[in-house]
Amino acid sequence: MPFDHGEAPVLEALSRYHTSQQLSFSPPGHKQARGADRRVRDVLGDAVFYGDVLASGSLDDRRTSSRVLERAERLMADAVHATHTFFSTCGSSLSVKAAMLSVAHPHEKLLIGRDAHKSVVAGLILSGIQPVWVDPRWDADRNLAHPPSADDFEAAFAAHPDAKGALVTSPTPYGTCADLCAIADTCHRRQCPLIVDEAWGAHLPFHPDLPTWAMDAGADVCVTSIHKMGSGLEQGSVFHLQGDLIDPALLKTRADLLGTTSPSVLIYAGLDGWRRQMAQHGRDLLEGALHLAAQMREAAENIGGFHVNDRLDFCGPGLADDFDPLPVVIDVSGLGTTGYRVADWLREHRRVDVHLADHRRINTQLTHADDQETADVLLEALKAVSAAGPDLVPSPTVDVPPPATLRLQQTCLPRDAFFGAVEDVPAQEAVGRVSAEMITPYPPGIPAVLPGERLTEPVLHYLRSGIDGGMNIPDAVNTRLATVRVMVERKADRPVTPRA
Repeated sequence: MPFDHGEAPVLEALSRYHTSQQLSFSPPGHKQARGADRRVRDVLGDAVFYGDVLASGSLDDRRTSSRVLERAERLMADAVHATHTFFSTCGSSLSVKAAMLSVAHPHEKLLIGRDAHKSVVAGLILSGIQPVWVDPRWDADRNLAHPPSADDFEAAFAAHPDAKGALVTSPTPYGTCADLCAIADTCHRRQCPLIVDEAWGAHLPFHPDLPTWAMDAGADVCVTSIHKMGSGLEQGSVFHLQGDLIDPALLKTRADLLGTTSPSVLIYAGLDGWRRQMAQHGRDLLEGALHLAAQMREAAENIGGFHVNDRLDFCGPGLADDFDPLPVVIDVSGLGTTGYRVADWLREHRRVDVHLADHRRINTQLTHADDQETADVLLEALKAVSAAGPDLVPSPTVDVPPPATLRLQQTCLPRDAFFGAVEDVPAQEAVGRVSAEMITPYPPGIPAVLPGERLTEPVLHYLRSGIDGGMNIPDAVNTRLATVRVMVERKADRPVTPRA
């Protein structure tokens, strides 16, 4: 029977709940806004509280006999060409962990691109899975990592034939993509599943001019954040499954192990409504977004001190395989300053927030929600910050070391380092010690240091110079890196300094 994408089971059930005028003597305790503080209601609005009901016992009955969530998930799966779909109200940070736990068990190996998000590392810490790191492709000219290639995964499988599967991040937060078809083929020739962290790719299934969607490329599990490039609320995530290499019941139990027993119906409703919107109007909406992005790219390229990174910059031999043009990534180094300074100036002087900033770039992400009016505001703000360029220098230098120096030695499982005996030492004394924490420039949230990696002076200098230049490192115990959390050393673990 064909699916009717005009339906929205969660939203329709919520509407029926309101129409029926049910009187609740169960959580949530605000009782449809009646108990909420007026000052809170004035800021949030009552609609937030009206949509905040129990998923089981309010939206649906005690036994969920109407199968509201199940029907919404089936519609989502059909819309994106998956076999099974699972909703998550805990973000893709939960979804990717559930996927990892479905592929590998504690102490088993999983091939993972080293440009993975910190949520993947958190999954390693919780699970005890042994990572086999696959280095991303590094653009030394632009100091930027792109996803590993199929050949990189092929080599990793050859060196570790006992690996249970692979995980790749595509698109990256900068919009660069891997050849997922080739990587899936590399995995499937070994009867191993491929997990794709496609958190930035919720829009990809809905327009043919966008990079290939993970399910269409043959991936086994795909994790997507609907709140990033879609119309969902924050924490709204879905993970999709196809093929016969992972049991859907197993994936569901792993998600249930990690997820909340009090899911937000508001987030479910956002996921459900976004699927309906995209199934009915996605191609037209994205056609407009792509046209707007092309205009914005051309206009921003003509602003002094700016260079808009495009396909010719990011794709090619040794670089990315494909490219999403909606993240408009602008190199601001021509202004003699950092992306951090430009982002801060735009927020302070023009009330414009960019997605991410680094030592030389900003990412002004466009979606189907943008129009000519918002694009014009952005363009005028970019012109203004360009004109203010002289006021942004001198700027603290962020010393980015070459890729071989950035890459640290993994000495033990991330889990063992994180849960082992630890101590905080001054940063200058941390060189040669094994980190017991993640140290992550955020956004985009790709750790520079992982638990279990041996710290080096160039990496610590890079991070401390980054902090001085505006980098945010929220997950370190000491966010200024005056101290670093490291494993307590046994005498036998101390590196021996050779005599001259």
